[in-house]
Amino acid sequence: MNMMTKSAIFTVVFMAAGFANAATKQEIDLHSQEALEDFYDQSSAGKELAQRAKGILIFPRVVKAGIGVGGEYGEGKLLVDGQTEGYYNIASASIGFQLGAQRKSQVILFMTDAALDSFRQTEGWKAGVDGSVAVATLGTGGALDSNTLQEPIIGFVFSNEGLMYNLTFEGSKISRIDP
Repeated sequence: MNMMTKSAIFTVVFMAAGFANAATKQEIDLHSQEALEDFYDQSSAGKELAQRAKGILIFPRVVKAGIGVGGEYGEGKLLVDGQTEGYYNIASASIGFQLGAQRKSQVILFMTDAALDSFRQTEGWKAGVDGSVAVATLGTGGALDSNTLQEPIIGFVFSNEGLMYNLTFEGSKISRIDP
């Protein structure tokens, strides 16, 4: 990747970050609670998993924008035992045919203590490198795919229209922030 391409990627990521505006703790808390309620409404199976999860990472407003080169950015928080343990951002960049912008919510469930501990101990956690996130797919009647249920880290991507499919967390970098 040449220097101009890298520069364009960072410009788009920062443009998306600026578009999303840095949020305060209170805003992240409020939007995270709303997103979690929406998630529970959209997937009873997801709600059951969340109740068993060791940790829940919520990104209520992830903005993706691009014109050829794209970027994605959002801020959220980690819940452990129902309490906020920390605040995080998620960012990624992409190259390829893309035009436009969209907003979505993301919930990542850490189903094992080992997966949660690994996330907490890694500075700048990268999906697909530091941990693989199995994106949940629903079968008939809204049931989760049985293979997904066995994974230590399960991710959900959704919008106002419902759960979104054929998306990935791979390449996303998650870093702790102090809003």
